[in-house]
Formats: sequence, structure tokens, C-alpha cells
Amino acid sequence: MCVSRSRGEVFERAAAPVLALPFGIQLCNGRADREAPGIDREILEFVGHRGEGDASVKHTGKLFWLLAALLSSGIDSNRLFADEKDASSPAKSAQPKRDTPAPELTESEEWHPDRIAQTEAPSQEPQSQEASQPSKPDWHYGGFFDLGYLRDFNDPSNHLFRNRGTTPRVNELDLNMAAVYLTKDAMNLSRWGMELEVQAGEDSKIFGFSATAPNLRGANWLRQLGKADVSYLAPVGKGLTVQAGIFSSLIGYDSLYAKDNFNYTRPWGADYTPYLMLGVNASYPWTEKLSATLCVISGYWHLAHANDVPSVCGQLAYKATERVTLKETLLYGPHQADTALEFWRFFSDSIAEWKRNSLTVAFEYQVGTEKVAVTGNPRALWMSSQLPVHWVVRGPWSVTVRPEFAWDRDGRWTGFAQTIKAVTTTLEYRIPYRWASTILRLEQRYDDSRGKGEGFFNDGQVQTGVIGLTPTQHLLIFGLIFTLDSH
Repeated sequence: MCVSRSRGEVFERAAAPVLALPFGIQLCNGRADREAPGIDREILEFVGHRGEGDASVKHTGKLFWLLAALLSSGIDSNRLFADEKDASSPAKSAQPKRDTPAPELTESEEWHPDRIAQTEAPSQEPQSQEASQPSKPDWHYGGFFDLGYLRDFNDPSNHLFRNRGTTPRVNELDLNMAAVYLTKDAMNLSRWGMELEVQAGEDSKIFGFSATAPNLRGANWLRQLGKADVSYLAPVGKGLTVQAGIFSSLIGYDSLYAKDNFNYTRPWGADYTPYLMLGVNASYPWTEKLSATLCVISGYWHLAHANDVPSVCGQLAYKATERVTLKETLLYGPHQADTALEFWRFFSDSIAEWKRNSLTVAFEYQVGTEKVAVTGNPRALWMSSQLPVHWVVRGPWSVTVRPEFAWDRDGRWTGFAQTIKAVTTTLEYRIPYRWASTILRLEQRYDDSRGKGEGFFNDGQVQTGVIGLTPTQHLLIFGLIFTLDSH
């Protein structure tokens, strides 16, 4: 089911279709700007003047700390030293290592139990209604924070990772994400479920906006919400799950939250596809191997309002073998003011994942296209792909290598016509304790951009107020993530 699946969670989200106007995930200051080159300027304006909407943010900040206080007061000190909790977590928080590994768990699963939760999600691995009801509490709560330092050897004077919606700032220590959440599972004995997540940090600022469509009313405070939905497990056949609100996107292999991913930084394909969706979805496990999910959503970006016509998407998830899982997600709908069918966006996201013992290999391919409602009605095209390879070396140590590419032929996604190649290597050390976990990551990333709008910011200026560009970028990244979950 589409229910609370983080993008980054392994196979938590699925592939989906979409394509659009310059999909820069930057704010467009409430207006539709059809000129892609304006995206950099808009990013700078937003980052430089992000005090806009402070009243909303202050209000959300109070809500954030109030919820955090409530969660803290609800923690029984004796439970902190109790036996390990169940490893399945809707929020995909890292789970503690068991003292005695279960025979069926691989070394990778033993040290990365959050990945178990991802693959156990109903929409990911179809199962009967009865089998999907584990013996565990209905209610769960938790929180996490994510600190990151990205050393950019280009030394850009504006401290920006060009055209990025997550980890957007370099050469400074940033709180990229912090959140608290409360969830209730929809089960046979209690069919109603819910998710509520309040968040803050650099990664929460522009991830759900569009560079070419006006903002949704109330977007400045809505961006402080992660998942915020209600669900119902209907007694139909093997169990039909219906969910409404803001839920995890079906599109993509990676999550908005670094804690749920193998790497600290996200691939290009992830930042230019939605991390969350606003609407309603229904999922059903047809067999033990095949499940289907259908969605009706407000649009490609959940915090943008391009028009009043909804988009539709669907996903098939198939567990081919015990080791191989396949997913296909399609999205179809308009993301322009002109909603004629000829201008609707089509997007496809295909994912294959293979797991064996301590090794996980995945492949994702995205393609999107749409006609643009301007003179000549040109057709825009976007493609991206990634091949992450994750290996649990021994105990808490793991290594991930992720080659990727993205081709924005017409500049409709990144704002500039370019081809981007990147390679990211991550070393991780995980320290689980009871229902808390600390994750340390050291990451090296190399990006290469070629094309008319190629490049990344450097330390020079081509003219007053205009920062120069260079085609390559080297990053050395340090990440510290702490998670706490009541499971």
C-alpha cells in the first residue's frame, strides 16, 4: 500500500511518472516563472530571504517543541533499559541490534533493522490481511535529528549546492532535518490508523515546491509537516487499505530523510521527483507476491498549485523471488496552467532490488515527458538512473557506492539543459542501543555537469553579483544522525 512509505526507504516508495516545467525544487515566490534560467536567482532570493512567512514558522516551531515535550514526558525511564522492541517501524527509524540474532536475519538486517521495516511494508510485499497483523502496540512515537557538513572544494561564496532541494548548503554545519512523529497502525482489531510528523531544517525548506507553479495556500507552514494522514483497513478480501492526507510518495528509491537511505546525500533523480504526495490512495495485496496501489493526488509537487485538475498514479509491486523485488510506478496529470490533455505530464519510475545476506543491489530508471504550453509547444524530456550497491562489511560497518546520471535535455527539471554524472561513496558506522540509534557517515561525492547551463558554483564572480560556474564539484561530507523510536 502507499501507506507511509518514505522515499528513501528501501522499496518504501515506488517508481512513478511525471515530468514538468523546470522541476527545480525551488520556491517561485508565488508565481509561475516560465523562464528556467531564473531558477538560480529564485533560489538565492529564497535562501537569502527565507524569513518570509516567519509567523507561520514560529507557529509551527511552537507546535514542534510542544509535541517533542509530550513525547519526552511519555517515555518511561524503565523502558529505556527493557528488552529490544519489535523492528517494524512505520517511520523507518533505525532499530537496535538484537543480543541474539534471529536465525532468519542476515548480517545486513541485524545491523540495519530499519531496512527490514521497509521491505515488510504491505504495498512492498503483498501478504494476507491476517498475516500482516503483527503482535505489537498500535501507537508509536519517536524523533530524530540529522546534522551535516558538506566540504565543497570549489568554495562557493554563496554556500550553495546548485539546484538542490536537499542538503542545499555547503561549507557550514547545518541541521538538515529534525522531526518528531506519532503513528497508529491500522490493524484488524483497530482498523483506523494515522501518521503525524512535524519537521524542521534545511531539507524541509524547498523540497515540495515548484519553480514554475505558484505555491499552495498555506505552504509556508505545511512544509513543516512530513507525513500527516489517516488510514483505514477495510475488511475487503485480503485487506484494502485506504489512506488520505500527506503521505510518502510512490515515486523513487530514496527518502527525504537521510536516515532511511544508504547514502547521506540524495541522487539527482530523487530531488527532482516528489518525496511526499497530497491526496488519497488505496492499496490491495492481490497475492502473496503482487500488490497494487492507486492514487489521486493534487499534483506533482504537493506544495505547489499549478491548476485545479488532479493527477493520477498507480504502482505495481512484485516480489519475484525471496531476493528480488520489482516495482513500476506511473504518474499522469497536468503541471501547467493549461490543462489540455496534450500538455499533461507522463512519468515512469522503474525499480529493481536484489538482496542476498549482507549485499543489496538496486537499479532505478526514470523517464518523464510533457509538451510545454509556449510558442511551438516543444516537448521536454528527462531521464535519470542510479545503481546503488550496499555492503555490510562487518557488524556496524557498511559501505555504499552509487553511480548515477541525469539528462535534462530541455532544462525542464533542473532549469538548465545539461547532462549530469555523479559517483557517491559512503562509509557508515551504526551504534544501536535499545530503541535509539546513532549513525555516523563519511561520504565522498563527485558531480560532473555538461551542457548549456552546466556547472556548479565556485568562489569567483563573472560580474558583480553573478557567481561563476565550474563543470565539476568535489564534496567531502560528514553526517551525524540520531534516531529514537518507541518500537
